[in-house]
Amino acid sequence: MLDTPTLVKTALSALDGHEGPSRQDLCHWYELMHLGRLLDDKAPNYLKQAIGWSYHAPCAGHDGIQLAAGLSFRPGRDFLFPYYRDMLTCLAAGLTPEEILLNGISKATDAASGGRHMSNHFAKPAIGIQNVSSLTGNHTQHAVGLARAVKTYGRDSIVFSSQGESSLSEGYCFESINGADREQLPVVFVIQDNGYGISVPKRDQSANEHICDNFSGFANLKIIKCDGLDFPDSMRAMEEALAYVRTGKGPAMVYATCVRIGSHSNSDRHELYRDEAERAEAKAKDPLPRFRTYCLEHGLSEEELKAIEIDNQARYLAAHDKAMAAPNPAPASIHDFVIPEGWVSERYPDGTHGETGEAQSLIAALNQTLKEEFRHNPDTYIWGQDMANKEKGGIFNVSKGLQQEFGEKRVFNGPIAEDYIVGTANGFVRLDDKIRVVVEGAEFADYIWPAAEQIVETSHDYWRSNGQFSPNITIRIASGGYIGGGLYHSQNVEGWLTTLPGIRVVVPAFADDAAGLLRTALRSRGTTLYLEPKFLYNAKMAHAVVPAEFAVPFGKARVRREGTDLTILAYGTPVHFALEAAAKIEKEEGKSIEVIDLRCLSPLDTEAIIASVKKTHRVLIAHEDKVFGGFGGELAAIVASECFPWLDAPVERVGSEFTPVGFNRILERATLPNTDKVLAAARKVLAF
Repeated sequence: MLDTPTLVKTALSALDGHEGPSRQDLCHWYELMHLGRLLDDKAPNYLKQAIGWSYHAPCAGHDGIQLAAGLSFRPGRDFLFPYYRDMLTCLAAGLTPEEILLNGISKATDAASGGRHMSNHFAKPAIGIQNVSSLTGNHTQHAVGLARAVKTYGRDSIVFSSQGESSLSEGYCFESINGADREQLPVVFVIQDNGYGISVPKRDQSANEHICDNFSGFANLKIIKCDGLDFPDSMRAMEEALAYVRTGKGPAMVYATCVRIGSHSNSDRHELYRDEAERAEAKAKDPLPRFRTYCLEHGLSEEELKAIEIDNQARYLAAHDKAMAAPNPAPASIHDFVIPEGWVSERYPDGTHGETGEAQSLIAALNQTLKEEFRHNPDTYIWGQDMANKEKGGIFNVSKGLQQEFGEKRVFNGPIAEDYIVGTANGFVRLDDKIRVVVEGAEFADYIWPAAEQIVETSHDYWRSNGQFSPNITIRIASGGYIGGGLYHSQNVEGWLTTLPGIRVVVPAFADDAAGLLRTALRSRGTTLYLEPKFLYNAKMAHAVVPAEFAVPFGKARVRREGTDLTILAYGTPVHFALEAAAKIEKEEGKSIEVIDLRCLSPLDTEAIIASVKKTHRVLIAHEDKVFGGFGGELAAIVASECFPWLDAPVERVGSEFTPVGFNRILERATLPNTDKVLAAARKVLAF
């Protein structure tokens, strides 16, 4: 197979009327385009026979641009983020017919995901074709993040983000293209415009007929339009884009006009919104017979083309036989690759210590640990809002001094675009497994919701890729109330986060645990949501001695106070309320209360919970979030299920009222839990 520059030159020379492409070139190009169509046409048959391919979005009508995009990709050197219609792109980029079929019928040996991800979502991470979500255009964030890493490390790679025109209606696509433009990143955005977003016509989505014109004001983005039905013109556009990106001036957008010959997918009926004349017109524009004619005009014979078609049919049948004989995924494998094992310190295997000395504040412990870990691993980065501008180091100064010591390449600001902050982290770490990224996902937990889809995406990347990609990210979020912040600066979000398999959720209550959990997060593979109770940043009650290299393993609770009459399960700020209440009850009533600081909510130390309840026979759960729908409900269910024979009283919970948090301090105090509320709840359980 010829290399990409040679392929492009021959296509361009043919277009310009110079010496035409060689017979070898034409045969190879026609072989790929015809084979792609053959596989595309066969896909629905697998669904009809109940074999698989229950989702199929045909690529017919996108053949010209997809062949050009796939041939422009250099396997093992570049990175390609295809979308669900990119069958021919992936075939031309290096997937075999067998690999296409294994994905379509969801076999265990599917190179993309081992049958875990939706059919027609092709990938092969081993050569750089990325496993991409079903979310429309979601991968633009990852493509830009990976391009940032390519530029940071000086790699000779180009990142391709392929998608349909309707994805440009998504705000996160705008964030990505804007970010790539501002940072002048080596990305080629390949936009395949077939006029429809399922049944929604383009006129309902954009004021400009060519949606790429919406981006015409960007300073560094080169926009190149082409006829996506025509392979030579598509190659001309791709080469122009690649040449521009290689100058380092910025990203390029190849906007290819295509046609959708059939329905959006096998679950769509386009005759419901496209009349017979429109459907006939689309079919008449089919790129395959157009390119077949081109090949005949440039020297190939009818016999040669038919021989290619016969050979492709034989290749398909052989691939089919192999794919059908491939193993199916094993049911028990659903538990594989949910999340990587966390790093465990040999010195602090249980995350406790007995050292004495000068106590630190929680915020100082975080700042110090970040600096230590940046020194420990030179492939560690941090970005987010207000992270580094002169003496400013985060709105709470957690990152203060980092940029001064480690430079702007490793410590820098992100835009006010939480989705982009988290999504580019997901992309950046794809370059090398040794890379660790810390992001301040939002300035306050209350503003994390724009990044919610990227957090969900990150939570199943490792599982969805069958263990081929682990997003090694720590997402820091300042959470909780008690600062007079009102509606938008007082939320707790762990109740939602803990529903997502594939991410860890940690909440420290003391400075030593804050340091230890952060160190473990940064030395582990996988994603950790690190919730920092902002009320405790400088609170004296959270001060603690922080030993050198202290680390806390995930899923390991800490007994903060031994007791025999009642167990209080708590995390974050309410740990301190529990300790105060326990001391007061023991002093006034002689009752012995055990306080368990959970520290990590996912994974959860259920063994420590069960052991304590078997000893005390009574349980109170204290957390800052609302009682209704809060994480305490899960804790109560575990206790009820695992410890029912040992319980001498109903499980009680204390937390926030089921109401927003008011700005007035009187309203805030009425809403959030405190020591008095924990004290009253503890006495209720003890009195039962």
